[in-house]
Amino acid sequence: MTTAADRLAALAATAAECRRCALAAGRTQVVFGVGNPEARLVLIGEGPGREEDLRGEPFVGRSGQLLDALLRQELGVDRRQCYIANVVKCRPPGNRDPRPEEITACRPYLDGQLAAIEPSVIVTLGKFASQVVLASDEGIRRLRGRVHPGPQGAWVVPTYHPAAALRGGAAVVAEMRADLVRAKELLVAPAQEARS
Repeated sequence: MTTAADRLAALAATAAECRRCALAAGRTQVVFGVGNPEARLVLIGEGPGREEDLRGEPFVGRSGQLLDALLRQELGVDRRQCYIANVVKCRPPGNRDPRPEEITACRPYLDGQLAAIEPSVIVTLGKFASQVVLASDEGIRRLRGRVHPGPQGAWVVPTYHPAAALRGGAAVVAEMRADLVRAKELLVAPAQEARS
């Protein structure tokens, strides 16, 4: 019987050789995803930036530092206890939004990650990731602040991208904290119900 870790490793090996779209030509390496293959919480961003492309891990720059701090403070976890991935696995030039054909080419990897992990809760980081995961054209201000049914039977909690929180200041960080508390409540609820 294959484990979630086995399925993710096989998918990562396939992704490492991927040439399905033009993003492959400009990458240093594929930024597949990191964390616990058995995680109940998955965080999904848009795509790797320069630092992520160089290091091969999502959210490692200033945005990642903020995300790590918020995960510790609001959920009591670090990145090794959850799973972090992006919609596309290669860096778009100039950090532009991924194009529809790039999303289509990369979507089987994200779908495969979610199928292998089977999370209870997905936190989407930013407008772009939220729109892709929820198949919506609404902006992040309309999507965040509530819980949505999502793929693989998970609940989706949209929030701001950490880079937007860095630019937007304390008010945006506070909203992001509230969204992460919402995710924590969803993660805790089944355990509480099981005990009662």
